[in-house]
Amino acid sequence: MRLTKLEHAALVIEDSGDRLFIDPGKFTTPITESAGAVAVVITHQHDDHWTPDQLRRIIEANSEVRLFGPAGVAAAASDFGIEVVDAGDEVEAGPFRLRFFGGRHAVIHPSIPVIDNVGVLVNDALYYAGDSFTVPEGVAVEVLAVPAAAPWMKISEAMDYVEAVAPRRAFPTHEMLLSLAGKALSNTRLAWATEQGGGEFLALEPGDTIDF
Repeated sequence: MRLTKLEHAALVIEDSGDRLFIDPGKFTTPITESAGAVAVVITHQHDDHWTPDQLRRIIEANSEVRLFGPAGVAAAASDFGIEVVDAGDEVEAGPFRLRFFGGRHAVIHPSIPVIDNVGVLVNDALYYAGDSFTVPEGVAVEVLAVPAAAPWMKISEAMDYVEAVAPRRAFPTHEMLLSLAGKALSNTRLAWATEQGGGEFLALEPGDTIDF
């Protein structure tokens, strides 16, 4: 499989010509090349993780594509036939086995309601928790997408999260709010945390790929 990092929180995974998109939101360049998409996973309803326009472009190119998300996404994207998933669920879409974890978004502030959020494990190898620090218990994570910056986190929490997961490899996501200097600082801290478990940190930029 090959993973390509897109802007902000979006990823695309390819396997034998089939594609899985994760969290194509408003901070991601419009996705116009999506042929072969068999599934889209939306971890939660915030628009930096999905937009109607991004979904329409993918669906127009792939009429049979399946869309997965928690109940909050199904309500927010009611025009799109979202298949509801929750923590503990497992589905298969093309060559992709998807297991879901968590269930709730990290707290932003007590004044802001906590919404649904699911983490997704792809083929027992790649894990992305959406806007949460949910650890997939009992899973040896090969590749971890780790949030670098958000209104709901501080870097020490992300470092603790990486140490708890102890992936073989990790790379940053959710960093559109960071300046170049901020990304450099965040990458340094996340690299340290990854190395504590014997893993390798990859400072991927949009368009970069890794095979796993």
